[in-house]
Amino acid sequence: MLVWSKAGRVLAWVTAALLFALIYGVPIGVIALASFSGQWNDVLPSHLTLAHYINAMRGDSAEQTQVSIITGFAASAAALICGSWAALALRNLMRLPRRVLDVIFFVPSAVPSVSVGLALLVAFSQPPVLLNGTRAIVLIAHFVLISAFTYGNVAAGLARLPPEYEQVAESLGARPFYRLRRVILPLVAPYLIAAFSLSFALSMGELGATVMIYPPGWVTLPVGIFSLSDRGAIFDASALTMILALSTLLVLVGLSRISSRAAVR
Repeated sequence: MLVWSKAGRVLAWVTAALLFALIYGVPIGVIALASFSGQWNDVLPSHLTLAHYINAMRGDSAEQTQVSIITGFAASAAALICGSWAALALRNLMRLPRRVLDVIFFVPSAVPSVSVGLALLVAFSQPPVLLNGTRAIVLIAHFVLISAFTYGNVAAGLARLPPEYEQVAESLGARPFYRLRRVILPLVAPYLIAAFSLSFALSMGELGATVMIYPPGWVTLPVGIFSLSDRGAIFDASALTMILALSTLLVLVGLSRISSRAAVR
């Protein structure tokens, strides 16, 4: 640490804790409290209720949770496959072509998600490829927005992979597919799981592109939260926000445990 005295370290920790509580804790706490509020006309709610969570567990809100999870898993799996494939294919290229292709892969992450949604809406609203109003266009939008992060995580893992492992396997007569399956992929498994986790979290919270292209029967949780808050149903929107955060957190914790076991192996 840059602070050497004990009193300075204590002051630094206290300051960091206060800033964390102010920036992250207070907004999350207010949303959590609002999700249980029956009426809030003073500093604190006048009474608490579980009605907003009961409403969120049935009807449209339950369907939106299911849609978000399905969309997140499908888009993240597709991004993991394509991003891993691209990272494996480009790692042995010359430096200049690899950097150019790196920039191309990261372009979607530099473009606002609203622009991605508008581009897909314009591109797929006319024949011969008509996807406007279908679930596929939502999956494509999420895939486009998260694929760059998947590629970046896997490429970073491959860059840290010592080349000696592959060289030893090759010297023992291992074929390329065998080396990929038994040497490369097991060694970069923590990075693959981390890439999937990041992609899933980004997909679960994506709103900008989705709100422009989603069909009536495929509404994600962020779109549902936006619609409720736009109508003034802040308490119901807060309950959905907590469900979105908790469901995403549970999946990420499960993937983190799998990643830890893969790293130990």
